[in-house]
Amino acid sequence: MREYLHGKIHRARVTEASPDYIGSITIDEDLLEKADLREHQKVLVASLNSGNRVETYIIRGVRGSGQICMNGPAAHLINVGDIVVIMGFEITEEPPPPNIVLVDDDNRFVRYL
Repeated sequence: MREYLHGKIHRARVTEASPDYIGSITIDEDLLEKADLREHQKVLVASLNSGNRVETYIIRGVRGSGQICMNGPAAHLINVGDIVVIMGFEITEEPPPPNIVLVDDDNRFVRYL
């Protein structure tokens, strides 16, 4: 068994940061569905601005809000306005075709990559 990329949200803009929250990343429910990511799933978040990478888990955000919120300790490493790549992985025998979602500056779905 190997771990493969399953879903990715590419070039999302962080809209909020809540360092006092328990932890996680909040993501607009529309984007979760497009990328086939699920609430409580572990994800790797990489900032294109700072190069920081954080593993955390997903909390479902308000549908259609464009919300990408870094919560807890991750909010100290990835800031509001940062452009991020959010990656979910799957452990399987065969690599799945990944759902790679490109978004615009308002975190709205543009197209699959």
